[in-house]
Amino acid sequence: MFVYTHKELIMHLIFLAILGAAAGVFSGLFGLGGAVIIIPALVFIFGFKQQSAQGTSLAMLLPPIDLLAVWRYWKSGFVDLKVAAILAAAFFVGAALGAHFAVGLNEGLMGRLFGGALILIGAVMIFTAK
Repeated sequence: MFVYTHKELIMHLIFLAILGAAAGVFSGLFGLGGAVIIIPALVFIFGFKQQSAQGTSLAMLLPPIDLLAVWRYWKSGFVDLKVAAILAAAFFVGAALGAHFAVGLNEGLMGRLFGGALILIGAVMIFTAK
């Protein structure tokens, strides 16, 4: 853990708030934020280890942070609650399984796997978008 002066602590908290707000905007716009914005920023800007960044990003999702964005999409007719409920239940189990394996991996390997997943997903989205 870092040791901060009072001024550094205030700046650190401000940067974290800006990061959270940026991830919230991306989440509302594109349905993403934690993995694509928060994790890389925690690793490269705030010096977190890969697993700590991932765990912190997941912890951020515990409160209903996307409630207002989901409400807006739902109000516009863009939410299928049945599909969301099935995905949420499966996500609950899958996340526990993924976390079980992730905490035992080497930090370097974990970072490479994460980066590779982002590249692969991005390439598929770029080259198959209609």
